[in-house]
Amino acid sequence: MLTAKDIMKTEVITVSSETEIIYAAKLLLENHINGVPVVDKGGKLAGILCQSDIIAQQKKLPIPSLFSFLDGFISLSSMKNLEKEVQKIAATTVSHAMTPNPVTVRSDTLIEVIAALMVDNNFHTLPVVDEGKLVGIVGKEDVLRTLIPRNGA
Repeated sequence: MLTAKDIMKTEVITVSSETEIIYAAKLLLENHINGVPVVDKGGKLAGILCQSDIIAQQKKLPIPSLFSFLDGFISLSSMKNLEKEVQKIAATTVSHAMTPNPVTVRSDTLIEVIAALMVDNNFHTLPVVDEGKLVGIVGKEDVLRTLIPRNGA
């Protein structure tokens, strides 16, 4: 059975939380990758930054809908969600746009589990972490490659 170790990339491009968004976007585009792990100074995984996190900056700000009830106003959307949206739209560094504490897999995670995580949660990139250390990354393309027969193998 194939595992993350069999399909992951071990030379992982990473950024820090202080990296500028423009630089991170350029990294994603130039390397044709969907996401990049965010690591702290000690090399520990702090989050993940995906293309969709950066694209969120192009969204319009969702103004909460209000309605009046007994001379009071009641918000129909959460202020916490509004605050998150504002942070992503105004992000200048990775720390403001990244997804903290991302879902990860271990190197011995079966490909079936990885595929299910990707499909069920619409993940394109999963960091591979063993004993707290980032050891690789698995993308949807890595999973797709397993479906193509190898010639001469």
